[in-house]
Amino acid sequence: MSDNLNPFQAPAVQGNTSVQAAVESNRAAQEVQAMVVLAKKYPRDQKDATERILIACQRSTLAKEAVYSFPRGGTQVSGPSIRLAEAMAREWGNINYGIMELERHGEESTMLAYAWDLETNVQARVEYKVRHYRDSNRGGKVLLTDERDVYEAVANQGARRLRACILKLIPGDVTEAAITQCESTIRAEVKDLPEAIKHMVDAFAQYGVTKAQIEKRLRHRLEATNAAEIVALRKVFTSLNDGMATAADYFEPEQVPEQQQPADTKSKARAAAAAAGKKPPKEQADDDGTGIPGDL
Repeated sequence: MSDNLNPFQAPAVQGNTSVQAAVESNRAAQEVQAMVVLAKKYPRDQKDATERILIACQRSTLAKEAVYSFPRGGTQVSGPSIRLAEAMAREWGNINYGIMELERHGEESTMLAYAWDLETNVQARVEYKVRHYRDSNRGGKVLLTDERDVYEAVANQGARRLRACILKLIPGDVTEAAITQCESTIRAEVKDLPEAIKHMVDAFAQYGVTKAQIEKRLRHRLEATNAAEIVALRKVFTSLNDGMATAADYFEPEQVPEQQQPADTKSKARAAAAAAGKKPPKEQADDDGTGIPGDL
């Protein structure tokens, strides 16, 4: 199998294109018909489906990835992640959802994220375009030529749209109950706070976030962190892990002490002070009142 296989596209057509296309179209229509018939024959029990969702949210592996949080306009915005949305769709039942590529022109793909309630025939669809580029750390954009890289780019862009489509089909109170259960699951798990804090610091370290930066965000020493704050920090980590935001969106950069600043930075500071008719910082600190710098 070729590594350049595009998982979003249909298999290559062999032989008579028009006949094969008609066969594929007819098969797809029959599959949809069968799903609708089964959904009508075995409708969901909403009470039972809600109970299954809440039971799923008692799993710590799901609860840890269930809620994202990121800053916007000076406040924290949080909500169910794509992982929680998919889990709810599975337990709610009779929902067909996914992402597909509609067409590709050069360096751009036209994509479709959709969710369809087979019982009520309610659909949520979002069509969007994804350019085959990736932001580079050195600035600018890098063209993606490998099919695997293109797939990952369009899938990442599609995750948010797919989540929004799924959540439109599931009652809001069910979603809120699922989030509450996930937070309760995490709180129940955070029994050994010192160990949980250590794991959190180690986890953030992979994104270049230091203990001091975490303490500055919490506005207290790390040792005073409580279970609720661990839950909040895990939401932040989920956002970083899912690519919803970057560490700079949550944590202020550390201040570099003057003694650790590059020599040219100190020279510029002295030159600026001299131009303003003031003594350089070093001389002001060493002046003993005689007008002679202490280091001379």
